Amino acid sequence: MKKLLATLAVAASFTLAAHSAGAQTYPERTITVVVPFAAGGPTDTVTRLVAEAMSKDLGQQIVVENVGGAGGTLGAGRVASADPDGYTLLLHHIGMSTSATLYRKLAYDTLNSFEYVGLVTEVPMTIVARKDFEPADLKGLIEYAKENKDAVTVANAGIGAASHLCGMLFMSAIDTPLVTVPYKGTGPAMTDLLGGQVDIMCDQTTNTTKQILGGTIKGYAVTTPKRLDVLPDLPTTEEGGLPGMQVSVWHGLYAPKGTPAEVSERLSKSLQVALKDPNVVARFAELGTTPSPEADATPAALKAKLESEIARWKPIIEAAGQYAD
Repeated sequence: MKKLLATLAVAASFTLAAHSAGAQTYPERTITVVVPFAAGGPTDTVTRLVAEAMSKDLGQQIVVENVGGAGGTLGAGRVASADPDGYTLLLHHIGMSTSATLYRKLAYDTLNSFEYVGLVTEVPMTIVARKDFEPADLKGLIEYAKENKDAVTVANAGIGAASHLCGMLFMSAIDTPLVTVPYKGTGPAMTDLLGGQVDIMCDQTTNTTKQILGGTIKGYAVTTPKRLDVLPDLPTTEEGGLPGMQVSVWHGLYAPKGTPAEVSERLSKSLQVALKDPNVVARFAELGTTPSPEADATPAALKAKLESEIARWKPIIEAAGQYAD
C-alpha cells in the first residue's frame, strides 16, 4: 500500500509539473479565435484587430475562424467542447447573454462552460433608416412608427444578432410592435436597407458609421449617454425622446472551461496589452468605439458583465416572445 501511494504521489507530481511547465511556456503554437458570426461583420472586425495585436504580444500567430449560425450559439458551442488548453478561444458579443433566454436548448451552459478572459469593447448602437425614409428626426420616427406599425419594417441580422436585440429594445421603448425582417447576416440586411427594401435598422457603429457619414443611410440617434466624436451631429436617444433606450454591444473573450488559470491569466494580460495598441485604439475610434479599460479586460469584470446582462435581457426577450429553437 505504501509503495502504491508513493507511486501515485510521484505520478501526480509529474503531472502537476508538466501542467505547470506547459502553462509557463504557453503559447507554443498557433491560437484559434472563433468568431460566431460571418466574416466581415462588426464582431469579426473587432476580433481581427485585437487578434493581430495579441499575436504580437504572445509571439504566436492567432487565426480567426468564423463559425456562424444560430445566433452565435454554434460557434460558442464549438469552443465550449474544445480542448481546454488555451489554443481555441471565443470572442462573442452581447448575444452571449441573450442566447441564454432566446434559445430553449443550448449545447452548453452559458455561465459555466467557459473560463473568462476579459471584456474587449462596448460598441454603441445607432438607429438608422433608408436614406429616403420620411421621418426627419427620432421624435418623428417614433410618431410615424406608432401610426404605421403594420407597415414599418425593421431589419436585423438574424435571431440573437445585435441588430435583432436592439430592434426589440426599440419596439419595447416605444411600446409598439413593428414588422420584423430577419436576414442571414449583417451584410444582407444592410444591403437591403441601402437599397430601400426595408425601412429601419438598429445596428452597431462599426457597421453604420461610414454609411451615415456618406449619406447612404439616414441616422436618427446613437444609443449612448453622450454624443460620439465620430458622429457629432447624431443626437442621443435621450435627446430624441427615448431616455430609457441606452444599449451598447459589449464583446468578451472566453476560453473553454478547465483552461489552466495560468493560461487564462496570460491571455488576460495579453488582451490588456492589445487594447492599448495604438493601431487598435485608432481603428476603434474610426469605428465609433473605444477599447475596454484595463480594469474591465479581466476575468472578474467579464463574468460580472455576463451575469448582469442575462438578468437585464431575460424579461425583455420574454415580453417580446421572440424565441429560437
